[in-house]
Amino acid sequence: METTGSRAGKPRKSVWLTERPPLKRKADQPAGLDLDKIVETTVRLLDAEGLAKFSMRRLAAALGVTAMSVYWYVDTKDDLLELAIDAIAGEIDLPDESDPEADWRDHLRHLAAEYRKVLVTHRWAPRLLGEYLNVGPHAIAFSNATLRVMQGSGLSPEEISGALGAIFQFVYGFSTIEGLHEERCRETGRTLDEHFQEVVGAVQGRPEFAETMEMSAKALEIQQGVGVREMRERDFAYALDVQIAGIEALRDRGRRP
Repeated sequence: METTGSRAGKPRKSVWLTERPPLKRKADQPAGLDLDKIVETTVRLLDAEGLAKFSMRRLAAALGVTAMSVYWYVDTKDDLLELAIDAIAGEIDLPDESDPEADWRDHLRHLAAEYRKVLVTHRWAPRLLGEYLNVGPHAIAFSNATLRVMQGSGLSPEEISGALGAIFQFVYGFSTIEGLHEERCRETGRTLDEHFQEVVGAVQGRPEFAETMEMSAKALEIQQGVGVREMRERDFAYALDVQIAGIEALRDRGRRP
């Protein structure tokens, strides 16, 4: 989950690269309040209300404290959002690499699926991942795992970075669109299948969509009774296999005499 940026459009130092003096508890600080609780509540609010509605004041209200109490633990809202990004990176289940016979492709599929799950579950995350330098401990653990897994592919060191970009930028794009569709359906009170049928109904019969509709109809005939989520799972798995097959093909082409 590595990416760079700044929410305000100006360079800022990552919270992970800024030394903060140790906290010295004040007598008037709320009991039971700590950074872990603040970050956990931040993630919960972002999941429930989205990034646009999030504020330090709303966070303080959810915690039952004053906004100044929160600023005792973090310097800025940006720092807190950066901490939240790393917290959700900690939800990624890293593969067990202890088996020397394990297939690197299976491990890569596992990591891709886990990354997708986090991005879709926390629909606010993709935007922030494009704005912050994500170098927290959970993000680095995930990054290191992807590097170790890809080393098993037989790619040269200079090829690994590009291959990982192909895999995880694809996952990022797929998951971002997926999350936006989920959010739109939630806001309108419709299911994914209902939204899909509405889109089909809106373009059906229009000549500029005729070719697309013909191909889509053939695909839907093959998978009658399959819902949007099932189609999406199939498409994700197939697209990921395409990525992996491409990596293998380029690797093997480079080995030819």
